[in-house]
Amino acid sequence: MLITKMQQFSLRTRSFLRGAIIGMAVFLLAPLGHASDIGESLPAYEMPHTVVHTVPADAMHRNYQVWVDLPASYADGTKKYPVVFVVDADYSFPLVHSIRNRLGAKGQNIEEFILVGLSYAVDDSPTESRSRGYTPTDALQHPHRSDQYGATHYGEAAAYRDYIESQVFPLLAEHYRADMSRKFFVGHSYGGLFGAFVLLTKSAMFQTYILSSPSLQYDHHVIERYEQNYARTHRDLPARVLLYDGGYETIKEGPRYNSTVDMVQDARAFSRRLKERHYPHLSIDDAVIPDEDHLSVYPSMISRALLRVLPGSGP
Repeated sequence: MLITKMQQFSLRTRSFLRGAIIGMAVFLLAPLGHASDIGESLPAYEMPHTVVHTVPADAMHRNYQVWVDLPASYADGTKKYPVVFVVDADYSFPLVHSIRNRLGAKGQNIEEFILVGLSYAVDDSPTESRSRGYTPTDALQHPHRSDQYGATHYGEAAAYRDYIESQVFPLLAEHYRADMSRKFFVGHSYGGLFGAFVLLTKSAMFQTYILSSPSLQYDHHVIERYEQNYARTHRDLPARVLLYDGGYETIKEGPRYNSTVDMVQDARAFSRRLKERHYPHLSIDDAVIPDEDHLSVYPSMISRALLRVLPGSGP
């Protein structure tokens, strides 16, 4: 059941803004009271043009929020906008919001779009929520692999995929001028794995898949099984797929290189397998971004990807 009440989205920058405000209060306003009292009385930073919908996923017994960020021109006319969906929204939503507004230059460099953040489950930690919702199989069913995984639940990607399709999509179509024929998925790490899973099970959900450092090694490369199953029953895969990894996401000596998983080679192998199927309406490219690792690659990746798949009107 959809809870339709919308509220202003308040981004509480606990680690930066709050610390900075309290620090300045101690230095400048100490005579007026304790820093903690002053910090509690000050308003939180709010992101303009954003709202929050609470949309429970009944089949998963989880409550999720859908964060919606409208472009600045939304109120000016009647046009419909493409929709960019980002998972791991706690991190990606404010980042992509800022990149669109700054790098996009009001549609000049990047076409304006509606940004949708898919939150972690309410009352779940990020690790538990993404491990449960972004992975296609339960890796803990294999005892010899269980020590590789730190969450308590895995393998509900199909249910989370169906939740997005059956509950999130209708919400956006009903309440916003969203061009639902132009939907873009963006996911990183487990989020990229989830995007690959959706691509190979319900590809029509999105027209473009931007997969950043996807965890294709998950559960002994189980995604390969989904790729093979898809190929046995399909002769086409109508989608645009962009795969990105950081240059350090390969196995080499050095503090920033991976020590056990070669994500660059995994992504290239995945891309190569799909290209060898010769699907007539599949466009797929893979790229490695130099000087980036698994934690640093996302900002560079999303800037490049948006400029490529949603080019604006010009400089």
